[in-house]
Amino acid sequence: MLQLIFISVFIFGLIIGSFLNALIWRMHTKKSMLERSCCPKCKHVLGIKDLIPLISFFWRKGRCHYCQEKISWQYPLVEFFTGIFFCFIFLRNFEINSLSFNSIILFRDLFFISVLEIIFVYDLKYGYILDRVTLPAITVGLILNLIFGIQWQNLILAIAVGGGFFLVQFLISKGKWIGGGDIRMGALMGVFLGWPQILVALFFSYILGAIIGVMLIFLKKKEMKSEIAFGTFLAIGALISLFFGEQILLIYGF
Repeated sequence: MLQLIFISVFIFGLIIGSFLNALIWRMHTKKSMLERSCCPKCKHVLGIKDLIPLISFFWRKGRCHYCQEKISWQYPLVEFFTGIFFCFIFLRNFEINSLSFNSIILFRDLFFISVLEIIFVYDLKYGYILDRVTLPAITVGLILNLIFGIQWQNLILAIAVGGGFFLVQFLISKGKWIGGGDIRMGALMGVFLGWPQILVALFFSYILGAIIGVMLIFLKKKEMKSEIAFGTFLAIGALISLFFGEQILLIYGF
């Protein structure tokens, strides 16, 4: 019974991951979600056999069935990790003894995971954190957490810390260090994670950003003045805090 439930959650995650891939591409190309899916290279309309999450990619050997151009590994990776993350979220919220879960928290966390994946991929590929992603997500996160019963003071503090942390840097550097998208991203992290979990997210974001940045400079892939897609590290930091934030804070006495 339990195995069947998790297989179903994983498959659901694969489907959502496929949707996220389509959403990312359509936001970048300004295509409508109502249009039929097509190959980005040859523009051939894709059939059902071409759109089965994970299976189609490996069945077609990572190439378009029509033009034989290589398909980006982004597609199966996003699908796979969405399935895995959804299983982790479900496991964390699922009460085995009563076979029940809190639907509000479950939906909130699944939605947050999906938003983080969009931001991660889009910033990594195109170098932007889109306001049309972060601003609606902030509203959704605020509503869900208030419905769940988290105090509004906690959420306001977390938003102020997350967004304010980047706002101060933006003002001091006159926009040279970070962009406005990072400010909205910080607020997004705050409203979903709350206080003090936002601190864990910011800490790991900067640690990972520093490590990867130094490695890229060492490998001569980047220079000291080069820009990096910091939204990707913020998304990873938020993910770490979502899964392990409470445990990390307990270790340090919070």
